Amino acid sequence: MKKKSGGQVQIYTGNGKGKTTAALGLCLRALGRGYRICFIQFMKSGEYGEIKALKNFSKVTVKQYGLPGLIKVGQAKPEDRRLANQAVQYAKVAMGSRNFDLIVLDEIIVAIYFKLISESEVIKMIKNKPKDLELVLTGRKASAKIINTANLVSEIKEIKHYYQAGLKARSGIEY
Repeated sequence: MKKKSGGQVQIYTGNGKGKTTAALGLCLRALGRGYRICFIQFMKSGEYGEIKALKNFSKVTVKQYGLPGLIKVGQAKPEDRRLANQAVQYAKVAMGSRNFDLIVLDEIIVAIYFKLISESEVIKMIKNKPKDLELVLTGRKASAKIINTANLVSEIKEIKHYYQAGLKARSGIEY
């Protein structure tokens, strides 16, 4: 593996489809260069297609912290908060371990928006990351404070979506 010149903080946010997919694309590229990856999902559980695929790579660690189903704003359960905070604690340990070159915190921004975790704690975690670690955060509703911590921010904007025409989520495409 060629040494990186310094890890950056990347954010994929916006109301469009593709934030997690963008992070997964980066994982695939990094795997091709021998990177060790930790992919941590907030508010998600289950064997999505991408999770099944990631588990085929020996250099990828996957952790999921979520209950089945969706959380609605203002209707989070204590268990949702407990799992989200457990994910933050695991992320801190993973970052400090130096066992990973790339860590993805999938849907962490939504966990902040839903008030499952503290924004200030996440900002502190970002600021304290090892300098050579690449860190990726995904999720809708990134605040200005979170955006300001990043070196790269991509907003994925929905222009048109086939859900609006009644198409349901499809195996292998949406999950």
